[in-house]
Amino acid sequence: MLRSDNNGPVEVVVVTGATAGVGRATARHFARSGARLVLIARDPVALEETRAEIEELGAEAIAIAADVADADALFAAADHAVERFGGIDIWINNAMATVFSPVAKITPEEFRRVTEVTYLGFVHGTMAALRYMSARNRGTILQVGSALAYRGIPLQAAYCGAKHAIRGFTDSLRTELIHDGSAIHLVMAHLPAVNTPQFDWARTHMDHEPRPVPPVVQPEVIAAEIYKAAHGRRREIWIGKSTIEVILGNALAPWFLDRYLARNAYDGQSTDRPVVPERPDNLFGPVPALHRTRGSFGAEASTSAIAVPERGSRTTAAVAAIGLGLVAGMLLEGAIGRRS
Repeated sequence: MLRSDNNGPVEVVVVTGATAGVGRATARHFARSGARLVLIARDPVALEETRAEIEELGAEAIAIAADVADADALFAAADHAVERFGGIDIWINNAMATVFSPVAKITPEEFRRVTEVTYLGFVHGTMAALRYMSARNRGTILQVGSALAYRGIPLQAAYCGAKHAIRGFTDSLRTELIHDGSAIHLVMAHLPAVNTPQFDWARTHMDHEPRPVPPVVQPEVIAAEIYKAAHGRRREIWIGKSTIEVILGNALAPWFLDRYLARNAYDGQSTDRPVVPERPDNLFGPVPALHRTRGSFGAEASTSAIAVPERGSRTTAAVAAIGLGLVAGMLLEGAIGRRS
């Protein structure tokens, strides 16, 4: 449902985790299109800074301080959005938390918190959106996913588990909406490594500062693809060559990735900078000084990325797998023929 002003239809877009990284870049991208933004995050000061950026771009925005782990807070945020703007057209679940740690070193409280934010935060946001979208039988809910929703890696078990859970939850809900004949659209946008502040403020039990596994892209690239995905009818979008390779590679040869990641993903997620004592992190509360769109890895971050729909990628992989199977079969048949 699009509300109108003197210039035509205006979308109302909710973004969680809107004060940094992909969330902030996405809010800015929608603002340039003229959307009305509902910005949700924990830090009131960072929210006001982000709201000011949105208004500088000529768009209208409201800032709501809320923790996505608190379902009632998100339901109240949805109520506020509808009271102010008349409805919700697009809800983007993006807020996340992670801990860089082997499972043996992470605490149950840390694991629970990552799950509450990164998984249940998406569930709460989806429920809040559905309360209003269902009554009007329209709207789009976009889940910001990851290649790690398909393939777990070492040192991020809590985050990977949450992203896997989001995909399972979304698939289940999608079947329910189809059963009910609903026009509400669900889409997941699966991301590669992105240059965001999360590596500067995520909790870590590593000896050295964490980093994204290369190749890395800038958050504005992701924001542009999220905008397109929110206005299309795709089931999933895979962003970045590395995302496509990881998802398809895991489908074809998960045992190979087990060993490859065991050898390479520890060093691949670590810089040469030691972790300083009393390093602040945002697991249980915001870190005010670090809210920004880009992180510390801009020198290596790309300003472009391929993005493909899930169906086309799976079809290509299936054809390739069948082709490899046929070739292997012919080679085997030839070898048998030469021996006979």
